[in-house]
Amino acid sequence: MSGITRRNLVLGAATAAAMGAIGGDLFAQGGDKFDLLIKGGEVIDPSQNLRAKRDIGIRNAKIVAVEADIPLERAKQVLDVKGKLVTPGLVDLHAHVYPQGSAIGLPSEELVPYTSTTTYVSAGDAGANNFSALKHYVMAQSRSRIYAFVHISSIGLAGFPVGEMRNIDYADVDAAAKTLAENYDVLLGIKVRESNDVVGTNGVEPLKRAIMAAERSGTGGRVMCHIGDAPGDLSVLLDMLRPGDILTHAYSGAGNNTVKEGKLLPAALAAKQRGVIIDVGHGGGSFDFTVAEPAIQQGMLPDTISSDIHAFSGNTPGMPYLPWVMSKFLAMGFSLEQVVKLATSAPAKIIGKLDRLGTLQVGAPADVSVFEWIEGPVSFVDTRGNKRDGKAFLKPAHTVKAGRPYGRPYPLPFAYP
Repeated sequence: MSGITRRNLVLGAATAAAMGAIGGDLFAQGGDKFDLLIKGGEVIDPSQNLRAKRDIGIRNAKIVAVEADIPLERAKQVLDVKGKLVTPGLVDLHAHVYPQGSAIGLPSEELVPYTSTTTYVSAGDAGANNFSALKHYVMAQSRSRIYAFVHISSIGLAGFPVGEMRNIDYADVDAAAKTLAENYDVLLGIKVRESNDVVGTNGVEPLKRAIMAAERSGTGGRVMCHIGDAPGDLSVLLDMLRPGDILTHAYSGAGNNTVKEGKLLPAALAAKQRGVIIDVGHGGGSFDFTVAEPAIQQGMLPDTISSDIHAFSGNTPGMPYLPWVMSKFLAMGFSLEQVVKLATSAPAKIIGKLDRLGTLQVGAPADVSVFEWIEGPVSFVDTRGNKRDGKAFLKPAHTVKAGRPYGRPYPLPFAYP
């Protein structure tokens, strides 16, 4: 038996039995306790069609229990959220979280008190020339989960406010394709900005190159196309977008809009119908109630609600922090379940990198957003100065990422997964 004697087997079995007994004792003494119990809140999780009072038990960065009443003694630490709304951690499909590397990027952690967001997508902050720093110095050191679109411009948004596509030589197809292919663990595709102030005389050539780069990468990556005052015939641009590509700033009122004289462009509706993803991307100049309302009424509903938060937009009257943008859609007649879905499970599905992201199902990453539901008259303003009145809004109260709260109760040891 190659040196294994009957005596060794007996001793091994006895040792294993003893270890089993010790393990059983440890388990009974508290090894089965939750690391964190989120207790007393009203859970809203559209991925499960769930809206009810539930407690959430978290262990080892995963959700391991969602129950009507979990006793306090079953948890090492408790977050009391009685009277508050509990949702999956918000997922922002369009944000700018590359501080120092992009002219407009902000630190994701600094945003959390205002956004209660646990997953951000950096929407073209970095191009091929400066993506490596985003991955190694920002993503790797960020407590927030960050994915990204790499910009078709090799310099990304480093030159803002000067349009990065005024010089078409920056639109290096091979460099963008290679960056996407080599970093598809965190990259979703290619970003391009198509507005006159960005592209100058280059028209839709940057979009053509973005699509070419996505296809050349061999990843099946998406293209996220920003529109503002789009160059030329907007219908031509819209017809270029493929199923699965993302039209962001879809309700922009910056000029050359998807809605003209109250009528939705047929090409915009056709894009929606063939599977182009309609993203809000509110930002500092890209959301107009007078565009959004007729567009939605005529069939171009949003697939995702995103903020386009950055150093410029965060200072504008429209306040494009994700819960505030969600609240604007409540004022437009969307249900609470709808807006939560559009900022959790819907963008998580588009990201497609992490199982059960954007839900509170057992086994999901323990990312949780907690809100106060503030009732009473509230006024919202868009990026063109139009106002709409609402009856309530979502106010961030707590944020939990990978089972560890921002702020109290502080985890011990104080470290982040």
